[in-house]
Amino acid sequence: MFMSLIQKRRSIRKFLDKPVEPEKIDLLIEAALRAPSSKGLNPWEFIVVTDRSLLERLSQAKEHGSTFLKRAPLGIVVCADPRTSDVWVEDASIASTCIHLAAESLGLGSCWIQIRERMHDAKKSSEEYIAELLNIPAQMRVESIIAVGYPDEKLPPHEKEELLFEKVHRDTYGRPYYKVTV
Repeated sequence: MFMSLIQKRRSIRKFLDKPVEPEKIDLLIEAALRAPSSKGLNPWEFIVVTDRSLLERLSQAKEHGSTFLKRAPLGIVVCADPRTSDVWVEDASIASTCIHLAAESLGLGSCWIQIRERMHDAKKSSEEYIAELLNIPAQMRVESIIAVGYPDEKLPPHEKEELLFEKVHRDTYGRPYYKVTV
C-alpha cells in the first residue's frame, strides 16, 4: 500500500475550488503528530490555515514559488522550536512529508513550499513575514507550508525508469548499485 502511494504522489499546484473536509484536516494533523522525531522530542507545531485572506497573504511569503497557495483551500504551516531539538529541521521535514503522504492517501493533492532560508523581499525573510502575519512566537522557526486541496490537475507518476539509480552506491561510494530484479 505504501509503495503504490509513493509511486503515484506528485506535487500539485492547481486546486479545485472545494474546501477540504474537517475530518480530512484532522487526519492530516494526526499524520503530522505521528511523525517520528529525534529522541521523541517533537519540536514541531502546526498552524492550520483555511482563511482565504490569510492564504492569499501567505502566498506572497516568497519572491518565487508560493503564489499557487492563494488557490489552495488549505495551508499547513510547519514550525519548530530549535530550543527543543538541534535537529528541528529534520523533524519538521519528516512531519511535512507525513502530511504529503496522508494527503495523497485521502485523495488530496499537496505541494511543499520551502520557507526556511528564503526571502520575502530584499529586506525581510519569508520566516519573518509569516511570523508577523500569523503571530508566531520569536523562538519558533518556520520550515515549510504545505498547500493542500483537491487536485485540479492530473500529473502522471514518474516512471521507474526515470529514477536516478546512478545516485545509489553499493557498500562504498562510487561502486554502482544495480537494481535487484526478481
